[in-house]
Amino acid sequence: MDRDRIIKVEIDSLGCLHISPNMKKFTLVYRTAKQVHWNQEKQTLYSPKPTDWTYVHWYNHILKVVEEECFCELYLTDDTNWINVPDNVKSEITKVQ
Repeated sequence: MDRDRIIKVEIDSLGCLHISPNMKKFTLVYRTAKQVHWNQEKQTLYSPKPTDWTYVHWYNHILKVVEEECFCELYLTDDTNWINVPDNVKSEITKVQ
């Protein structure tokens, strides 16, 4: 299985969660039909704006889809950049990893 570090986690102005891998591109992830998409302009995996699920749930879902369907493990590092992510959400996400 491939591995790639996450260089950025962002919540955009529309409320969508974006995860930026360092090297990998997941242009066909939409084919999994699991509401995970690839933003070509930003080079990010992203979810819809949360309604029933929390940002933490979406984060975990994106990582699971990439691991199970694209055979790549994404992981956080101390250098991961956090943009517009509330401290409580960041704390919950980093507890998982």
